[in-house]
Amino acid sequence: MNAITANSALIKVPIIITLYFWVIKILATTVGETGADFLIFNLNWGLPLTSALMSVVLVGFLFAQVKTKTYTPWLYWLTVVMVSIVGTLITDNLTDNLGVPLTVSTAAFSAVLAVTFWLWHKSEGSLSIHSIYTAKRELFYWAAILFTFALGTAAGDLLAESVGLGYAISALAFGAVIAVITIGFYAFKLNGILAFWLAYIITRPLGASIGDLLSQNVGNGGLGLGTMGTSAVFLVAIVGLVSYLTLSRVDAPKAVEGAV
Repeated sequence: MNAITANSALIKVPIIITLYFWVIKILATTVGETGADFLIFNLNWGLPLTSALMSVVLVGFLFAQVKTKTYTPWLYWLTVVMVSIVGTLITDNLTDNLGVPLTVSTAAFSAVLAVTFWLWHKSEGSLSIHSIYTAKRELFYWAAILFTFALGTAAGDLLAESVGLGYAISALAFGAVIAVITIGFYAFKLNGILAFWLAYIITRPLGASIGDLLSQNVGNGGLGLGTMGTSAVFLVAIVGLVSYLTLSRVDAPKAVEGAV
């Protein structure tokens, strides 16, 4: 039995990356963008209070995720949604409270993410999701995901707002990059681990651009659907898809789970 098969029961993240994974990921990133805005502006919590409360909630979900013994779709994806919200808030705090330019925060988060991957690979020898069967590797995984969300928020806002492309053009641009990555993987045998993480990084600004496009008012280049309505629709979609994954287990192969 190979190492991945032997340890697969200990892996608490999706093992098989299906289309469902990417759809939920984009939905979650959109909710991170619109959900943060809803809490800050619609509920009038303000950025500091929202950041503090959501960080505490995230720590609670991360603790539960790391302590659980098996892959649990609802817990995993709730954690992803919370990481998405907190990642958005980190960038918002840098931009709105500290006045850090989006060019600087985009470059800084790119560097921090690169260092995270380097430390992870140096320590564990692989960035493959099939190797995440220890708490240490899982913590590296979640740290990388947090920085991808913060980076994606900064990069999305940079293109849409600072560069002036607008939300729709930015979404199309990021979608085109993902299409190139997909073609590279299937047609030109791009390394699977590299393709996964590149796509994971780019789906964040894609989701952020979609969220802003749907929720922002027409005067700001959006469609005016509002943060509440956009967040609610996308959360319902996430719940439906995660429920399907919980019942079908299509992202956790039965043959591997039952291996002895």
